[in-house]
Amino acid sequence: MILPTRLRKNKNIRRLVRETHLSMDDVIYPIFVVDGEGIRREIPSMKGQYHYSLDKLDGVAAMLRDKGIGHIMLFGVPAEKDAEASPAFADDGIIQRAARRLKALDPELYIVGDVCLCEYKSDGHCCFFEENGDIRRDRSLETLCKVAVSQARSGIDMIAPSDMMDGHIAALRTALDDAGFESVPIMGYSAKFASTFYGPFRDAADSAPAFGDRRSYQMDPANGKEALKEVALDVEEGADIVMVKPAMPYLDVISQAKELSYLPMAAYQVSGEYAMIRTAVDQRLLDERAIFESLLCIKRAGAEIIITYFAPQLQALIDAYQD
Repeated sequence: MILPTRLRKNKNIRRLVRETHLSMDDVIYPIFVVDGEGIRREIPSMKGQYHYSLDKLDGVAAMLRDKGIGHIMLFGVPAEKDAEASPAFADDGIIQRAARRLKALDPELYIVGDVCLCEYKSDGHCCFFEENGDIRRDRSLETLCKVAVSQARSGIDMIAPSDMMDGHIAALRTALDDAGFESVPIMGYSAKFASTFYGPFRDAADSAPAFGDRRSYQMDPANGKEALKEVALDVEEGADIVMVKPAMPYLDVISQAKELSYLPMAAYQVSGEYAMIRTAVDQRLLDERAIFESLLCIKRAGAEIIITYFAPQLQALIDAYQD
């Protein structure tokens, strides 16, 4: 659609014919919860983002209400890790306790739980390995299922597995159903690329791998067709929402995957994307409007859901720039 000049002059007309709109209902805000007390500590590589201890979640809940944020994703950073990733599925794990506290503070808050092992496993990997280095998929899936069921029992509303194990959506769906959580949806990290843009997150979550890297189970950034196959597999296995991660470097994948699937499409504007834009705006290399534009382009590409660290700023940006 090419707009005649007469349709550009008046803001009310521009609103009427605009193809893409942003709202607070489009975003999920990631939050990092840590063991300890009295902690509200800025993450050095992610200015404006914080580690929160459980006793600081009252303030977090108030901030979410004030900013109009109704959806969050929880990431846990436990004080202790082990080879079995047991803090991830413990009833008194950091995520489980955080979910219960937040639900007590605001029963309407919608909480997505990240299901993975890297933040809880002493080697920082998302899976278990055989002695020869091959992935031990059966053991990995069994543990991930324990994590998902534990999170659902704690009151988490949606499960989001980020591990990228083959067959994980089907395994998790079966485990949740068998435990009586048929109504808990799954948002798959369907096309999660082995990206350098995750660096600040790995600092925030203390989840850098102790050896090797994650290219054996995350996607090659060069492979767009493979990404579409991964999305199709998640749809077939029973995902309720599919996701592409990162977002802006993979707008083409978001667009093509949206054409492939009838399911809602999510995109994760990851820590490296946030850090780049945040730094450029803070140093006045870019206008603040760049934040708004970055989110708008992700939605325009086809994502109905955007996981973004800019969520607390979004309403002000909409008010300033949506016209």
